[in-house]
Amino acid sequence: MGVYVSVRGWLECEEKQLAAIQEIISAHDDGFYTRGWSLPREPFNWTCYVFYGGDIRQQAVDWVLGQLGSIARLPASDPDNDLVRGLFFASHEADGMSEWRIHQGQVLISSGDKRYRYLDD
Repeated sequence: MGVYVSVRGWLECEEKQLAAIQEIISAHDDGFYTRGWSLPREPFNWTCYVFYGGDIRQQAVDWVLGQLGSIARLPASDPDNDLVRGLFFASHEADGMSEWRIHQGQVLISSGDKRYRYLDD
């Protein structure tokens, strides 16, 4: 059968960064798990949100983290120097929940806060 990880979360970015995120996702298109990405049809206002949600095989976790790492390293595209930021929860069938924070150009991984364990019930 295999071990699965439920990955869900979002990214916040500027419109120029959104175009670069789309390129990164396209470059990693696997024809299957890529379907978990959801991007705005047309950006509006100043913040764009990109979502991912899917139950993926444990072997595909590095595939998602690789994309998130590339996305996290995107340069700021506005005078405020805002980098891409976001939050994901990854619930491993055996190892429990972890939290992936996209912050300051990095993907920071830690144990999931117990407040969010209800998501795994």
